[in-house]
Amino acid sequence: MIFRQLFDSESSTYTYLVGDEATRQAVLIDPVLAQADRDLRLVAELDLTLTHVFDTHVHADHVTASGVLRERTQARVVGGVGGAACANVQVRHGDEVRVGQLVFQVLATPGHTDDSVSYLLGDRVFTGDALLVRGNGRTDFQNGNASQLYDSLTRVLFRLPDETRVYPAHDYHGHLVTSIGEEKRHNPRVAGKSREEFIHIMENLHLPRPRLMDAAVPANRACGLTAPPPQG
Repeated sequence: MIFRQLFDSESSTYTYLVGDEATRQAVLIDPVLAQADRDLRLVAELDLTLTHVFDTHVHADHVTASGVLRERTQARVVGGVGGAACANVQVRHGDEVRVGQLVFQVLATPGHTDDSVSYLLGDRVFTGDALLVRGNGRTDFQNGNASQLYDSLTRVLFRLPDETRVYPAHDYHGHLVTSIGEEKRHNPRVAGKSREEFIHIMENLHLPRPRLMDAAVPANRACGLTAPPPQG
């Protein structure tokens, strides 16, 4: 398997390139519009064919490159049910998506947003904003629900083997990867916390509204093809 972890410093977003060595087919997970040229250049350098683009959810802090990548490569866009209607495939919990000989299992992990999904590939899982390194996505917009996210974390992700490597969509502190076992033991928001304690934590974060939210959300529901207005 070919694997690359890429970073957008403006939004602190990780994009993942995963390729099948046998067929040379590849997927980009959570690509950022501003980095589309960089990502396609890497795909070409590695002699891969981009056949799929996965979004873990409708992001509020950057514009997805999924639509542009589809236009330029004919890749199929995959997202969760209830998210971007422009996706070629809207997936549910238990679905499988094949990229060459690689088989991704879809895990419904709502709570940060109602359309959030994670993608499990063998011993690694791409969790979007549901599970971060020592944290998790906020739940105060886009039909977020702290109780639902608690279930996604404890009843879905934390039931994976402890050694499963976790690759999130964002990190703001320089971390690249974690594991299910680490987060079960050390995640300060959920480790050893009851549902009520988790909900209390999430209701009292008092985070600022994402700067690009008003532009990014409608753009991402159109696979990033509705450009955000220029920033003043």
